Amino acid sequence: MPEYAQYPCLAERTVLVTGGATGIGASLVEHFAAQGAKVGFVDIDEAAGHALVAGLSSVRTRPLFVAADLTDIAALTAAIGQVRQTFGAITVLLNNAANDQRHSIAATTPESWDAGIAVNLKHQFFAAQAVAEDMKLAGGGSIVNFGSVSWMLKQGGMPVYTTAKSAVQGLTRSLARDLGRFNIRVNTLVPGWVMTERQLRLWVDDAGRADIARGQCINRELLPEHIARMALFLASDESAMCTAQNFVVDAGWT
Repeated sequence: MPEYAQYPCLAERTVLVTGGATGIGASLVEHFAAQGAKVGFVDIDEAAGHALVAGLSSVRTRPLFVAADLTDIAALTAAIGQVRQTFGAITVLLNNAANDQRHSIAATTPESWDAGIAVNLKHQFFAAQAVAEDMKLAGGGSIVNFGSVSWMLKQGGMPVYTTAKSAVQGLTRSLARDLGRFNIRVNTLVPGWVMTERQLRLWVDDAGRADIARGQCINRELLPEHIARMALFLASDESAMCTAQNFVVDAGWT
């Protein structure tokens, strides 16, 4: 088994993961907990959240799961407060939560547009707003907003999602400028087509695998752990002068 980097600076840091119960988010929770971080995560999937915590009994500090609907900003703020009360000031934020449900132009309504923006973009800003004071008082921190290669590839079939994910990069750059004087770094982690259980169940068919083989320079499955390892670097002091940037992990597709 290969051995991967350990970041002593992450031990005992309080890390908040949005959408942490399944998929990429669950891998983030696992990887940061394995580094000795104090991890709080928020998700709407209560069963998966509790199951994830139960399976991580051997880590230094068992993660805290808070069930909440992230599109309800008051509920999100309360959940962040619960993580802070349990583990202390939050100095790493991983804005991972999203929903890439496919939808057509014709079927998009004003209500579905607002719902898509809420789950894929809006909460990222308000989570950052909620932890910024913690990071200022601590002398710095790292915010990692999660984007997507979908809009870079001109992928169709989900216009609200691709619009929101392209906007994440603008959010990152504006926050990086405003928060940089407090030693708070803000970057976008941009995953390619990650083979999560959801993707495999809903959308990865023979045609999808053919697209991957044509698009990726490295024709291997891109897994949640590959994204989590980049997130560890961006959260750590090793990336101390990295901010306002896009870090793409897509096996060379874009």
